[in-house]
Amino acid sequence: MITIEAKNLSKEFIIGIKEPGFLGVLRSFFNRKTKTIAAVKEISFAIEQGELVGFLGPNGAGKTTTLKLISGLLYPTSGQLHLLGHLPSNREKAMQMRFAMVMGQRSQLWWDLPAKETFLLNQKIYEIPDHEYAEMETELVELLELEDLLMVPVKKLSLGQRMKAEIACSLLHRPQVLLLDEPTLGLDILMQKKLRQFIKEYNRKYRSTILLTSHNMTDVEELCKRVIIINGGSILYDGDLGEIVQRCAPEKLITLSTSRPLERSDLERFGRVVSLNNDLAKIEVPRQRVSQAVGELLGALPIDDLSIEEMPIEEIIERFFIKDAPAFR
Repeated sequence: MITIEAKNLSKEFIIGIKEPGFLGVLRSFFNRKTKTIAAVKEISFAIEQGELVGFLGPNGAGKTTTLKLISGLLYPTSGQLHLLGHLPSNREKAMQMRFAMVMGQRSQLWWDLPAKETFLLNQKIYEIPDHEYAEMETELVELLELEDLLMVPVKKLSLGQRMKAEIACSLLHRPQVLLLDEPTLGLDILMQKKLRQFIKEYNRKYRSTILLTSHNMTDVEELCKRVIIINGGSILYDGDLGEIVQRCAPEKLITLSTSRPLERSDLERFGRVVSLNNDLAKIEVPRQRVSQAVGELLGALPIDDLSIEEMPIEEIIERFFIKDAPAFR
């Protein structure tokens, strides 16, 4: 069963152009000039019930615009889009009761009130029976460690604490479709891991359809078998994540600092030196050699700190997808 389906979906925005200075203001007042920007360009995809799909791309690629189109917050300029068999832009109650959207930069929580108040409001909005609400709230509060935060005014919570409360609030009605925009934003490493485990379990338990955007490649690697990659409003790739990782990001990035200044010759035998600034360096190492390289680095240099990261998604797209996209079509 197809849950989300887009066919030749496009979204354009018309923006005003103003010349600088006071005269520019006057000219634009009497002779307003505009230009059209295509945020999404005739994209097509289909997501089945129960799929957990990563939606990737650099800033400005069209990810959030697409999520807003799917949720009905924006009207498409052209093309077709269906969510749970409904036209999202119609904002029908039958559809709204079955999906949720969590955006890292937007809040549904009442700023001056405790998160608990918004939880209770959502219970009424989504007509959740008391026993179901109590069961789901208990599960979410325990998992996301919200016990001591529910009665604290939202404006006094940290970004990470607010994000946890946002996610809990959005899942109280057990949505069949979940749109997650940067869900681990502001969370520490331990809580990121717990949240990923919860998303995976929620997907398994309720066979929910989840579309996830994230600049944290660990989120995508641990959760998504399939990814859709978008850039410049167009889809560059739709398929298995494993192929992308192997073909387009064969290296990992090792960042290290030492107790003495480093020379490039100290590092070149371990991998490609990306940057070197006195006692701080970054090295690209083939992923199959990471463990060996780390062991050799620890033995050869006076390491103070060391971390291993995936290549940033922006860099992956810049280095591979833009120039090699035809190979993946």
